[in-house]
Amino acid sequence: MTLEAPAVPPLFVGSEIYRNSSYGPKHPLAVPRVSVCTDLCRALGWLPDAVYREAPMATEAELTRFHDPTYIAALRQAERDQSVSAETRARFRIGADGNPVYREVYRRPAISAGGVMLAARLAAQGGIAHCPGGGTHHGRADRASGFCFLNDPVLGLLTWLDLGLDNIVYLDIDAHHGDGVQDAFHNDPRVLTISLHEAARWPFTGAADDRAGGAARNFPLPAGCNDSEFEAVMQDAVLPLIAARRPQAIMLQAGADSLHEDPLAKLSLSNNAYRAVVQSVMPLASRLVVLGGGGYNPWTVGRCWALIWGTLNNHPIPDRLPPKAEATLRALRFDRAIGRHPPEHWMTTLLDPPRPGPVRDSVRSLIKESLSA
Repeated sequence: MTLEAPAVPPLFVGSEIYRNSSYGPKHPLAVPRVSVCTDLCRALGWLPDAVYREAPMATEAELTRFHDPTYIAALRQAERDQSVSAETRARFRIGADGNPVYREVYRRPAISAGGVMLAARLAAQGGIAHCPGGGTHHGRADRASGFCFLNDPVLGLLTWLDLGLDNIVYLDIDAHHGDGVQDAFHNDPRVLTISLHEAARWPFTGAADDRAGGAARNFPLPAGCNDSEFEAVMQDAVLPLIAARRPQAIMLQAGADSLHEDPLAKLSLSNNAYRAVVQSVMPLASRLVVLGGGGYNPWTVGRCWALIWGTLNNHPIPDRLPPKAEATLRALRFDRAIGRHPPEHWMTTLLDPPRPGPVRDSVRSLIKESLSA
């Protein structure tokens, strides 16, 4: 595999596959996300053609670097037939557990995987790539899990390993523990997985004492975790851990379901916390890939991921969005209660009001436990 040219300035890996693609009208992933981020970045003048790269569909050979060939064949068959047998459903969890059969059930995750692997190659010689369509961190080698049919972070990390990197940090700030990535690199000293997630939330893994054979560090955060608590964990525990390792590359999974307004979790971050994470990790490695992930409120996800792209490029964040960006946000619809009367700043700004608060004893204990390890 050959390396791509150095990625300077940051590159955006996207695809139109996500536009008008849905897991179904009643599924949390019925909402637009990547297309909102892309449209906002273009409306802000932040996404010229020169920095945009089209995500390719991963080949079967690339997918089976991690995934079982029989599972990949079943996923392709599910897209062709738009249905699965009871045996396939039971064995591969396609069409079960929130992993529906939908129109692009193979193509969409295969393009997400191809995009993340491309992002890894683009950054491999030194640079930054943002791939908001990636981040499906629950996928298993032989089955779907947690809305994730493939595990594109694992495939991206394997791309780096195949290119000769051997000191990588995977940082996951999704509200749900990155169980599929952690398990894929269990006891592998080349990849340190770090996950900040809501405690006692599905998949109910990622306890503070779970070290995956020395290859993981987990920070289960209490419900209601605010910006101040998140900053304390990052500054006092996570960033020193990364800095001490001096990684060659960092992959950041920036699932936006840790935001206060997300319907599938109970953390209380503003997108200022995401911006701070990006700003903090950028100087810590010469290679950085930022992915999307969870996030089920179209306004908060699209604004957060566009904010991340602006931060990666050191763009000033406008106090008021230009009319075209505002129109993108005003056109969104969301059938949950909060979507019927969304606050005005969701339409007119990218940056949320901060959500500071007291740092609870449980958070201080979590930091202390990590420092004593």
